[in-house]
Amino acid sequence: MRTQGEFSKRRITSFEQKVYEAVKSIPRGETRTYKQIAQAIGRPNAFRAVGTALGKNPDLKKIPCHRVVRSDGKVGGYRFGEKRKRKLLLGEGAVPRED
Repeated sequence: MRTQGEFSKRRITSFEQKVYEAVKSIPRGETRTYKQIAQAIGRPNAFRAVGTALGKNPDLKKIPCHRVVRSDGKVGGYRFGEKRKRKLLLGEGAVPRED
């Protein structure tokens, strides 16, 4: 597994930057789907690429990628596991759908 520092040293693409900016705007206690993020950045069919970009998130404190969930409301993937993602969401007052 890469460390936080290793993620921050790589070059961020313009697509990734748009994804990260959209994710930063999600308020605490709310979620958005990968598809909603893709639509918000003008790339409605790029929802899988949004997930890939979030998997490369260089700063988990500034870019709350745990707030992005699947279209069916389930938590979806997370670098530190779905249990931790669910715990973070519940701690913020968001209620993800059970798997």
